[in-house]
Amino acid sequence: MKILLFGASGNIGSAITHELITRGHAVTGVTRTGNTTTNGTYTAKAGDVRNAATIAALAEGHDAVVSAIGPRHDGSDDDHDIIVGATTALITGLRQTTVKRLVVLGGAGSLETAPGVKVIDSPHFPAMWKANALAQSEALELYRQVFDLDWTFVSPPKLIEPGTRTGHYRRGGDQLLTDENGDSRISIADFAIGFADEIETPRALRARISLAY
Repeated sequence: MKILLFGASGNIGSAITHELITRGHAVTGVTRTGNTTTNGTYTAKAGDVRNAATIAALAEGHDAVVSAIGPRHDGSDDDHDIIVGATTALITGLRQTTVKRLVVLGGAGSLETAPGVKVIDSPHFPAMWKANALAQSEALELYRQVFDLDWTFVSPPKLIEPGTRTGHYRRGGDQLLTDENGDSRISIADFAIGFADEIETPRALRARISLAY
């Protein structure tokens, strides 16, 4: 497959990129800055995922588009501007192309811990992640109004961090997945496996899935 991937330089985006290249796919990785370079089956380009015209121009010729973008961890970005801005641009931009497959890295805050109760509703939810979680929740609702693109919104568990690539993960839907100890976690490498699996073999079109141990 030929895959256009926004956010290729991030912690999760780079892991997804590596997983896809390892599987033999051709990846065009888009970051905010940088020069166009090619190394084997990977091509690097610069572009703004909040610009619909940029998305439309870059997407043509690809089989799928991936968004693994997120605000910078130093707090210099506005979460709503980055996440919701990218969402509206991706929808608008892809509607101008023949590319219909879109797989998006979402957040865990909108997952349910009980019917009608979201992770973000907890009084213990970290304040520093509140704006991000609210923006991701808004993005998900925007996608849920889209019926002419084959989108999938992929939510990680509460904890996603560097770790061992075990090759194992579980899939869920709108509910927060936890293991036998009640922990909600996964390594970035194993999350990338599940993410790549969904790109290769779509099982949840126009829906949200969650990945965890």
